[in-house]
Amino acid sequence: MFEKRPRTVGLLGGGVIGGGWAARFILNGVSVRLHDPAPGAVEKVQQQISNARRAYRRLTRLPLPPEGVLSVVDSVADAVRDVELVQESAPERLELKRQLLAAASRAAAPETLICSSTSGLRPSLLQVEMDRPERFLVAHPFNPVYLLPLVELCAGQRTPPDALTRAAEIYRGLGMHPLVVRKEVDGFIANRLQEAMWREAMWLVNDDLATLQEVDDAVRYSFGLRRAITGPFSIAGGGGGMRRFMEQWGGTLKCPWSKLTDVPELTNALLDKLAEQADARGEKLASLEFEQKRDDCYVAILQGLRTQGQGAGKTLALWEHGLRDHNVQIDSGSGPLRMPPVQMPSDWLDSNGHVNESRYLQLCSEATGILERYVGVDSEYRSKCGAFYTVETHLFHLGELRAGDCAQVLTQVLGAQDKRLHVFHVVIREHDDKPVAMAEQMLIHVDATRRRSAPVRAVVRERLLELAERHAKLPRPERVGASIRQR
Repeated sequence: MFEKRPRTVGLLGGGVIGGGWAARFILNGVSVRLHDPAPGAVEKVQQQISNARRAYRRLTRLPLPPEGVLSVVDSVADAVRDVELVQESAPERLELKRQLLAAASRAAAPETLICSSTSGLRPSLLQVEMDRPERFLVAHPFNPVYLLPLVELCAGQRTPPDALTRAAEIYRGLGMHPLVVRKEVDGFIANRLQEAMWREAMWLVNDDLATLQEVDDAVRYSFGLRRAITGPFSIAGGGGGMRRFMEQWGGTLKCPWSKLTDVPELTNALLDKLAEQADARGEKLASLEFEQKRDDCYVAILQGLRTQGQGAGKTLALWEHGLRDHNVQIDSGSGPLRMPPVQMPSDWLDSNGHVNESRYLQLCSEATGILERYVGVDSEYRSKCGAFYTVETHLFHLGELRAGDCAQVLTQVLGAQDKRLHVFHVVIREHDDKPVAMAEQMLIHVDATRRRSAPVRAVVRERLLELAERHAKLPRPERVGASIRQR
């Protein structure tokens, strides 16, 4: 999956959507060439990248690839030159987008894929002035782009199917869920559904049938939760279940409950009502604070869905699967292996305000997992040869970590026999060699087919033996083999 990612992309526009794209690309190891002449655009993009970095630390415990580089350029031509993908995210004005896309098509290489983030304009309207319009399509994301996985792909009249296939592979490699829109249609799929509900919500407030707060509560305490797991057509029982459901409830669709496509006029009175009710809710969060709280909620939902293998949780699991098999970048100089630093999240704290004792074991166990991937234990090896299973762990608590601290694990291979792997971890604060925890682990290699202990195989064995030989020259940790002693 990760092999399909481009090395460099050109971004035209760095607003809410363009900045979100920049964050998703850069944190997935893709460099970005950004063009946006608006004042303050670069600072806003950097803030989105910072928000995304914070959210990803909570979203997954797996190390991310080395970050891509953000370069700011002065022209469309500079942004699209020598890139493999162009993502246009300018304001939703047809003529502006046409001009940008036409300029991009003249300067980009013939094979460069060019995509628009438009939320509703049909691609055939956007590609009319482009050179080689066959490499253009819509790739419509959702805010925040770095967390919400859906991207709607829609081809124009001149776009061949292979361009959609190529785009889908790229976005899937970024941890997204590409959804191909079968036919060109204004608004695509998700926005047409979203807009229908938005119109009805506006009517409820306009007609004084509900307040803003009551409408929001009606959604988030009922079907809003449901829709994260099942769409409107996810009905148990296959075709029979669908038929019974529609026979029972389908008739209500003819009831005059909604306003359908009518839209209330946005009079000053209605706008005043909306503004007054919004102020009355008392939500005074600053923009940055609101965005971070929003991201934390999305992260929690995505993690919950991942544990159940449902909806967007499947996409998260697939992305993490790719991270596990991606080449791990760790410092393997003359000393112990230095694992990627990990910032301590606030939800790891106990009642005393420092990191819960179980999290130190988690840090060490994750370091063991990184070590395994470093020596070549990937999904192919696990399916054909086997994997390591921990049989014994001793943990030593020597200090404290608190929220915001950046911890790093130093891992030393003490022994690598035919079937056994003996490792020792030291947890430190980044740039501080004083240990806050240590852990000694013994692991057994288990055959994938027979489910019994078996010798380590292939290149994994060679790499482990080389590491063990190199680490044997290091001082042996004084707590190796220690146990609790009564004094």
